[in-house]
Amino acid sequence: MSKTTRATQFLQKAGVAFTVATYDYDPDAERVGMQAADAMGEEPGRVLKTLMAEVDGKPVCVVVPSDREVSMKRLAAAFGGKSAQMMRPADAERLTGYHVGGISPFGQRKRVPTAIEAAALALPYVYLNGGQRGLQVRLAPADAQRALDAIAAPLVA
Repeated sequence: MSKTTRATQFLQKAGVAFTVATYDYDPDAERVGMQAADAMGEEPGRVLKTLMAEVDGKPVCVVVPSDREVSMKRLAAAFGGKSAQMMRPADAERLTGYHVGGISPFGQRKRVPTAIEAAALALPYVYLNGGQRGLQVRLAPADAQRALDAIAAPLVA
């Protein structure tokens, strides 16, 4: 597995300190983020999942703890919209240039507005997908927010 991806290159270019962690990706896992946390021996709340959604028909990136669900109402409100829905997997892959299970908020093909769960910013470190299945990057959540120019908001149900 290559540990250099568009995501890690994006972080290096942004001057963000991070380390890389790998795990055995299970393509049959019901919840990829939870499987990643379990495989790495980390608390699920520290392993953040990257989801692609649409607010009022416009694409957005959402970063929340792997053991929580996004509130569509809160997501829409975070971006000043009326409604939100999850993006179809094929559309998410086309937009980001990553495969489902390996979608990173960093280094996406097309940069879109991003929101991160506000509670995650209180943690000393978090893991986010590093741009391929089985690859995670460990970094300070404030560094992730800064690099993504993400808004912080309560996003989980």
